[in-house]
Amino acid sequence: MESDQTPEAAQMPPANESGRTVKGWLTAGNLVQMIFFALVIRPFLALFIGLRVLGREHLPPSGPFILIANHSSHLDTVSLLSLFPLHRLRRIRPVAAADYFDRNKVISVLSRTLFNILPIVRKHITAENNPIRQMRAALDAGDSLIIFPEGTRGTGEELGEFRSGVAHLLEKTPDVCVVPAYLINMGRSLPKGEFIPVPFFCEIRLGKPVTIQGNRREITALLEAAVRQLKDGTL
Repeated sequence: MESDQTPEAAQMPPANESGRTVKGWLTAGNLVQMIFFALVIRPFLALFIGLRVLGREHLPPSGPFILIANHSSHLDTVSLLSLFPLHRLRRIRPVAAADYFDRNKVISVLSRTLFNILPIVRKHITAENNPIRQMRAALDAGDSLIIFPEGTRGTGEELGEFRSGVAHLLEKTPDVCVVPAYLINMGRSLPKGEFIPVPFFCEIRLGKPVTIQGNRREITALLEAAVRQLKDGTL
């Protein structure tokens, strides 16, 4: 039986009831994020903080993977997201604290649309909202994660002690590779508690992807050591 669809219609991505295309195709939100990064974020990072990237070749060409880094500024997330081609942004999920980014509707919508965050709870954890379960589901769906193992923004260039959350996740997903990164001067350009950045040359150092196995304590120690090596200049 012949179809009454035109060839153009047959090639159109399927849409959901809201008119947005379903997963696997670009949605309106994906397009907004791509335009925002192309016209705002990338020019800002290039001109205002002169962002320099070392080891870009270590980024996997496809996911899923986990990108870990030190954390001292809101610039950290946008800088790491800027490493990827625009069309890949929809599959890169920065893991973020729900109590901060879901504190009101405006911030929630903007953070989800512009940065594609994966909000996780830090308190009152249940089986349904368990962070490890949510992150594992994202990886299983083919998304990659940006995680800051220190758990919160620091106040300087010193690397804080890594928490065991990423190690717990890797125990469940031992085949997922991890890309370590070290960010320099982000906390000087936009320190914790400030909202207006100041010009400061910033840098991202990326290490080789690694697959880590062991118990939770061993994995945590290896992840922290990988980022500390980048801090010391070893790529």
